[in-house]
Amino acid sequence: MKRIYFIAAAGLSFYATDLVADTKKPTSKWTCEEFLAIDDQFQPKVIYWASAQSKTGRPLGSAVDIEGAEKVIPMVIDDCKKAPKETFWNKLKSAWKKVEDDAKSLGKKL
Repeated sequence: MKRIYFIAAAGLSFYATDLVADTKKPTSKWTCEEFLAIDDQFQPKVIYWASAQSKTGRPLGSAVDIEGAEKVIPMVIDDCKKAPKETFWNKLKSAWKKVEDDAKSLGKKL
């Protein structure tokens, strides 16, 4: 399983989201509409960053599961496009749950 240290990436992604987001709200308070307003090239970075954060904005760990995140990215974007008024955080959590459940059913550990 591929893992990457996240400190530098989190810093860059946080900086990028502050530059492109119209709001100073934490990602845990964003709607899908706010997430989709970000430039397409930054959306995966926001997902990486938000995946490593708790709702308080503090890092959950020092590494992120790249393989899992690559599966989560299109799921979150598609789900947000279908329901732009719903929360980005719930879509992200739901996508990670699906990926983790799929991995468990295949006998893999994320």
